[in-house]
Amino acid sequence: MAKLNINGKAHDVQVEADTPLLWTLREQVGLTGTKYGCGVAQCGACSVHINGQLTRSCSMPVSAVKPGDKVLTIEGISRNNSHPVQQAWAELDVPQCGYCQSGQIMAAVALLKKTPKPTDQQIDEAMTNICRCGTYQRIRAGVHRAAEIASGRTAKPAAKPTAKSA
Repeated sequence: MAKLNINGKAHDVQVEADTPLLWTLREQVGLTGTKYGCGVAQCGACSVHINGQLTRSCSMPVSAVKPGDKVLTIEGISRNNSHPVQQAWAELDVPQCGYCQSGQIMAAVALLKKTPKPTDQQIDEAMTNICRCGTYQRIRAGVHRAAEIASGRTAKPAAKPTAKSA
């Protein structure tokens, strides 16, 4: 049995100690926004925050989450898509297939928390999640736009990145 604080709610789950946090979130708690991608913490589709730190949940055993730790999933970012990153993603049509996007959003939220106005280089270094559709230019534009929204600049950008620039 594990006691977890997920998105501000207490959960008692019956799982083996070595069960990955990802499967606990998806199958025991029913939060399916966090995705399985590779199972070896490389792709980032399973990204969540634990005590504010970006964490790949597919390779983290649930026993590593201590009582009092706060787990934040994509579902906990905002219930109504009002987080600046979510707003930017929708405004710029960042996702293509969308599979990796919950992990991309979690990584972008973590980056902007540490670096409110990142450069392209900082974005490229921090956003290590894999997008098989290759929307990296749109992801970068989305991070920049989210930084603008978070800083109070809400006017829409001149143009969305196109297929040629993406």
